[in-house]
Amino acid sequence: MVSFPQLWLLGQFRLECDAEPVELCRNGQRVLAFVALRQRVSRTVLAGTLWPEVTEEHARGSLRTTLWKLPRGDQSLVRCNGDSLAAAAALRVDVHSFTETAMSVVQGCSPPLAAQLPPGLLDGDDLLPGWDEEWVLIERERLRQLRLHALDALAEALVREGRPALALEAAWESVRAEPLRESAHRAAVSAHLAEGNLMEAVRHYRSFRRLLREELGVEPSPQFAHMLSRHGVTASCAGDARVTPG
Repeated sequence: MVSFPQLWLLGQFRLECDAEPVELCRNGQRVLAFVALRQRVSRTVLAGTLWPEVTEEHARGSLRTTLWKLPRGDQSLVRCNGDSLAAAAALRVDVHSFTETAMSVVQGCSPPLAAQLPPGLLDGDDLLPGWDEEWVLIERERLRQLRLHALDALAEALVREGRPALALEAAWESVRAEPLRESAHRAAVSAHLAEGNLMEAVRHYRSFRRLLREELGVEPSPQFAHMLSRHGVTASCAGDARVTPG
């Protein structure tokens, strides 16, 4: 059985070749992570990004040394073609699997969901926690936003499929990741309403409204309030909510 090299970047950096863990020096980790994320990059860009404080000649020398130290099995983890560097086609990277899953949910192209939620969306591991370089921070935020959008879209899709309990799980994952994100709270309220739990929906709306006013001094959007008004619920200026007869 062919064993492909595996690279994990969500959570702690981890590399396996032939199902065995491989230790890399810090620069080796940085080079492999950058190339794996970009998939293809020029030597000039890579060297200048990872060694910005030195001359271009010194940076390219550091890159050559780091590439030479990377493990070599049946094929190199990084393929070199002139000034271009690319991740080996056989390298399996968790970020790409996550991105594919999240994008399929956001675009509405995923097949009908099974009894469990896509695990890649629920794990919520950050990209390379503890790495504070600018290129990591940018990519980390991109993946965080993609996950939040995917969770919101997933919750909405589950409500439409008549599976409000799973929808609520997806919505709460989004709420935990970003408590002030209104779309996540709307998804949670939508799931409550789909189950016919009007008071749960009202309680959630009031809790979010209180949080928003305390943290930002603003009110939820009219769109959010309208979700409840369609069910005979009005929100007073004092922050109370009441159910009016239909």
